[in-house]
Amino acid sequence: MASTAPPMYTDTPLSLIHTPKFETGKDDPFTIEASHMALSHNSFIRGFNSIYQQAPRLQSPPDKSDFVGYCLAWVDCVAQHHHYEETEFFPNIDKAAGRQGLMDGAVHEHEAFYGGMERMKKYLQDKGADFSATELIAIMDSFKEPLHSHLKSEPPAIVALAQYNTPDTPIDILGIADAAGKKQVTLGFLYNTLPVFFLNMETVTFEDGMWHEVFPPLKGIAKTVMTKAIPVWHSGRWRFVSCSPEGVAEQLAV
Repeated sequence: MASTAPPMYTDTPLSLIHTPKFETGKDDPFTIEASHMALSHNSFIRGFNSIYQQAPRLQSPPDKSDFVGYCLAWVDCVAQHHHYEETEFFPNIDKAAGRQGLMDGAVHEHEAFYGGMERMKKYLQDKGADFSATELIAIMDSFKEPLHSHLKSEPPAIVALAQYNTPDTPIDILGIADAAGKKQVTLGFLYNTLPVFFLNMETVTFEDGMWHEVFPPLKGIAKTVMTKAIPVWHSGRWRFVSCSPEGVAEQLAV
């Protein structure tokens, strides 16, 4: 008798990316920041994949309504990440290096998938629980390749910034990233969006578990609050994530 249980999440249609530290064994600040970027991008990839895999399986209006909230949170999380890069992270890298446009390539890559993400957001806002899985997947297909290409190319670009780090122009890449990241977290973002990032973060098996309890840099009470307490709000939408609070890939909700 065939099982009717939902399937396990899988890394499709977008594949995960390896961190520069895993690939090279280096642990200089630029490699570490690029690796953190790769891990963040993998969370976006798992979010994309979890939407792509579950959309065709949804049937009931309550499920579809919660799912729309999950999809919109994913769009907002990715968009906010790139907004902070363009308004805080990249300009401060340029300032430290005494040069302009060092990450212009990444900005142009953002532009290649912004339109598709905006179409996805507007479609879901307009249709709500009446969305068509076929139409949603078609919109996602329209921007998945430029999105994936960017998510793969940006970490190596961060590693390459080391060439501009000199005694005369020191670039505190980790400090710049930390300061820029903190500016994007508002109360609304914390409760309405951020769980889609933390709960699509598989750390137990990825790259032999080398990032488990390392990134995201949350431990103890802070981790419990971010991965278990805050997701109590809008809990219906967070059931569609790909991973458990412990960082283990799990069975899909539908």
